[in-house]
Amino acid sequence: MLRSASVQIFRQLVRNSSTDASLILERSINRVQLLGRVGQDPVMRQVEGRNPVTIFSLATNEMWRSGDGEMSSTGDVSQKTTWHRVSVFKPGLRDVAYQYVKKGSRILVEGKLDYGEYVDKNQVRRQATTIIADNIVFLSDNIRDRT
Repeated sequence: MLRSASVQIFRQLVRNSSTDASLILERSINRVQLLGRVGQDPVMRQVEGRNPVTIFSLATNEMWRSGDGEMSSTGDVSQKTTWHRVSVFKPGLRDVAYQYVKKGSRILVEGKLDYGEYVDKNQVRRQATTIIADNIVFLSDNIRDRT
């Protein structure tokens, strides 16, 4: 408890005596990396005259084996697929994503998490989680093109 109080006093002292703006504002991180396959071809939308956005879904998979321990090769293999909504606002990246991201493509998306609300067509308020993409790395061609 004494240590906690002394840390708080030190932080206040640094904030009040410093003229450096970087010490006044607290730093934080909101970063996401997703590696998966695109679930649908992207769509470009523009709402109420604001900047256009390219939107697509990305599936990530988690696999595990149930059994008597991690090293066991027996047991059932289970898989869970999680779907993510990806939005691209950055002008150059938005256009590249719209043109080259295709259903089934394997990509790496880097960006940040964004939480918001919207009202659906039945006037019900809903929560939405979106990945705001800062970078997209193309890892393979569309799987349909390989056959």
